[in-house]
Amino acid sequence: MQYDLTRVLICVAIMAFVSYLPRVLPVTVFRKQIKSRFVRSFLDYTPYAVLGALTFPDVFFSTGSICSALVGTAVACFFGYRGKSLVVVAVAAIAAVYIAEMISGMMIG
Repeated sequence: MQYDLTRVLICVAIMAFVSYLPRVLPVTVFRKQIKSRFVRSFLDYTPYAVLGALTFPDVFFSTGSICSALVGTAVACFFGYRGKSLVVVAVAAIAAVYIAEMISGMMIG
């Protein structure tokens, strides 16, 4: 497939503009400190919400079976809800997935 160089350059310029705009817009629009508690909390929690929305669906397809993924997710949610550190949550979820995969492997084979 032959690409026209002009079209490729236009696409790259548009992508650069679209990705640069969200980085530069807050600096130019919000020169003073934001005093609204609602706006500040919205801006504080937005990165976490976006990260969760992007990564959460992939959790269920990251293991050998959906059952072990559900076990790992449940364990991670449990330890996260209990206020454990990120390392403890991650290690517990990994261990739970490993054990679930071992149990399902023994049942199948």
